[in-house]
Amino acid sequence: MRLVWQFLAVAAVAFIGGQALAALEDHPWLQLAVGVPTAALAVLVYGWVVRRTERRPSTEVALEGAPAATGRGTLIGAALFGAVMVNLFTSGHYEVDGLGSVSGAAGLFGFMAAAAVTEELLFRGVLFRITEERVGTWIALVLTGALFGLSHLLNPNASVWGATAIAIEAGGMLTAAYVATRRLWVPIGLHFGWNFAASGIFSTEVSGNDTPQGLLDSAMSGPKLLTGGDFGPEGSVYSVLFCVLATIAFMWLAHRRGHVVPRRRRAERTDTAATLPR
Repeated sequence: MRLVWQFLAVAAVAFIGGQALAALEDHPWLQLAVGVPTAALAVLVYGWVVRRTERRPSTEVALEGAPAATGRGTLIGAALFGAVMVNLFTSGHYEVDGLGSVSGAAGLFGFMAAAAVTEELLFRGVLFRITEERVGTWIALVLTGALFGLSHLLNPNASVWGATAIAIEAGGMLTAAYVATRRLWVPIGLHFGWNFAASGIFSTEVSGNDTPQGLLDSAMSGPKLLTGGDFGPEGSVYSVLFCVLATIAFMWLAHRRGHVVPRRRRAERTDTAATLPR
C-alpha cells in the first residue's frame, strides 16, 4: 500500500500543477511563477508521505547538499543535450536564425522544473525504489525504464521509436544516476538540464509535446533517425548513444560504491529500504 499512497500523493501535486501550467500556456512568466513552487511542493509532499508510510527519514530528498547535487546534474544533462545538438549542427540538420523568445524560455524553465521533479519522484523515487527492493536493481531498472518510455506514448507527436528511445536513454540514465547516488537530486538535475536545454535554449521539440519556442529561433531538418522528427532530438540516435554512455558511467560508479542491489530469492527478501546505502 505504501507504493499506492506515495504515488497518489505525488501524482496529485503533478496533476494540479500540470493543469495550472496548461491553463497559463499563453502567460510564460506566470508559468515560471507556478512551475517552481509546484516542484518544491512535490518534494515536500514526497518527503512527508515517505516518512508517514515507511517510518524512516526521507534521505533521498534530504536538503543537505541538494543545491550542489542538483546543479551537477543540471550541468551534466545540459552538456549531454548540447553534445547531441553539436552533432546535428555540424552535420547541417540544425540551424539558428537568431534570438527567439526570452519570455518563452522563462515559461519553459518553470514548466520543465515541475515536470522533471514530479516525474523523478514518481518513477525513480516511488516506482523504481520500491520495485528494486523486490527484484533487485537491474530488473527494476528495465521494468521502470520501459514504463517511463510507454508513458511518453500519450504525447501529441509520440511514436513507438520515440518511446523506445526514451525508455533506453532516459529510463536507463536517470535510474542509474539515482542508483549511483541513492539520492534524487542528481537525476532531477539531469532531467531538468536535458529538458530545459532542449526546449528553453535550443528550441527543439521535447518528447513530441508541441513545445513552445525558447531562447533561440531555430529549425531542424533531415532524416528522422538523426533528428528524431516530430518527436524531437530525444528520438535521435545521437541521444541514445550519449545517454547509454552516461548510463554505463553511472552504473559503474554505483557498482564501485556497492549500491547495486542483487536479485533476491523470495525467502531472502528483507526490508531493503532500511538497509540500502544512502
